[in-house]
Amino acid sequence: MKFERKEYPRPQFRRDSWQSLNGEWEFSFDGPTYGKKINVPFSYQWQASGIGDKAVHDTVWYRRKFTVIEKGKRALLCFNASDYETDVWINGSHAIKHVGGFTPFSADITEYLKDGENEITVRCKDTLETAVPRGKQSWTGEQFSCFYYPNTGIWGSVWIEFFGGDCIDSYSLQSDIDERAIYGYIETLYANADEAEITLTFKDKVIKKQKISLDGKRTRFNISLADRAFDFGGLLWWTDKPNLIYVDISLLKDGEVCDTAHTRTGLRKISIENGKILLNDRPLFQRLVLDQGYWRESGLTPPSAEALKRDIELSKAMGFNGARKHQKLEDPYFYYYAEELGFLVWAEMPSAYTFCEREVKAITAEWQEIVNAVSNFTSIIAYVPLNESWGAREIKTSKEQQNFARSLFYLTKSIDPMRIVSTNDGFENIEESDILGIHDYDIKAEEEFPEKYRGGYNGLIPQGWALFADGHKYRGQPVLLTEFGGIAFVNDANGGAWGYGNGAKDGEELLKRLERLIKGIAKTEFQGYCYTQLTDVQQEVNGLLYADRTPKVSLDKLKNIFENEQ
Repeated sequence: MKFERKEYPRPQFRRDSWQSLNGEWEFSFDGPTYGKKINVPFSYQWQASGIGDKAVHDTVWYRRKFTVIEKGKRALLCFNASDYETDVWINGSHAIKHVGGFTPFSADITEYLKDGENEITVRCKDTLETAVPRGKQSWTGEQFSCFYYPNTGIWGSVWIEFFGGDCIDSYSLQSDIDERAIYGYIETLYANADEAEITLTFKDKVIKKQKISLDGKRTRFNISLADRAFDFGGLLWWTDKPNLIYVDISLLKDGEVCDTAHTRTGLRKISIENGKILLNDRPLFQRLVLDQGYWRESGLTPPSAEALKRDIELSKAMGFNGARKHQKLEDPYFYYYAEELGFLVWAEMPSAYTFCEREVKAITAEWQEIVNAVSNFTSIIAYVPLNESWGAREIKTSKEQQNFARSLFYLTKSIDPMRIVSTNDGFENIEESDILGIHDYDIKAEEEFPEKYRGGYNGLIPQGWALFADGHKYRGQPVLLTEFGGIAFVNDANGGAWGYGNGAKDGEELLKRLERLIKGIAKTEFQGYCYTQLTDVQQEVNGLLYADRTPKVSLDKLKNIFENEQ
């Protein structure tokens, strides 16, 4: 099977003029000798790359030739993801340095280009260090417990976009349904453009066009929809009616267009009131599935955009209305299809595992990039900066680590105040969190959950971990069971494979146990749940689907359990 990623790589912010650099590159381990070929954007550890070598290499090199297809325009080189420290040379000149293993980055490379053939060289350094964000990548180089083979080097698409004398460097599109407005900002790369034009289209009809005078590099805007003659309520985004407004943004200099990008947004509101989470002021019960975003042949890189859409469709077919995208920043097509299909998504920071000054700096820097990368997707409703105290193992008693968690909560809110934050999801929660997220894999949920979670949450110790850090207590937030289940088949869990608790002997037993779990949850005050997990991942075999996405049991029967047993 040949693996190719030919589609435009960033669907939520699309330019018409672009050039893919995916495909065959020269490649080498350790030094720039280039004795191998690799299929970008797949990491060398995986079959899809054409190499499939699981050995650990701290440094990898890439090289290829290319000829620019657009003449007379500036060229923006873009990477969707590259792990961890990435340096880029164009025709021998150093052009880009980026630190971070999960986030996109770009730079104007026009000054390094020449007529005819050009050469790009990329070096990625990715060690087994535990003080930088790793997510579920093993720090031993081998699989163990619920941690997996590393994913080194380029693992997201690489491409070039073309623009005139200035371009949109970043932007924000948010909605205020109470004020009936879309607001945000446009940030330009060079501050050369003097005007922007924003066009809103709904169901192929232009509903608003507004020009904005630009003031420096970043300019805020507010577009009122209160004066429209049609029903504003008909524009709202719901899970069962995911309406989207398509947005064209053009930059102009002296009346001439120098850059145009196409995006979209949904009008919706996420809020909390009286211990409940609301979508557009209506109670929202979340039926989430834990989705780790791994593929057997391609690791962290989806084999195609359609594979991501298929994962969402399978999740919905099982009765879930959303996913907690666990320990990775996913390919943007996932969030794009999610907002199109009315599927809710939680975004999560990939964890580091050693608390120290380097970890604090690395997490803080990359988390800001992650929030900015996903904040324009309507599907994103919640953020998880820390999971189960990973990277902050002494948070229960350590004021220093509690302050770190607190700082992540406020940092997230300062960038995006419109979404929910679960600061340290699972246990050892701090008060600075919008919700109380609980991880509990108790298999006797039907009998024990109603009693265990009746009458308060302070002092509870599910899974052997205190629900709250010392000095912190429950203050009335919505409560969600954000990890539970994790049931494997007995036969699948042999030979070093891994799952939670005792495995089910067959599909019938799995369904019965799931039904009891959901009935137990229905007897609590939980405002939602997240089932572990969507698919088997390497040695972790507790998915509802096998790693190749084959269902283990009937999707209809799963839907009947998850959707109808609230």
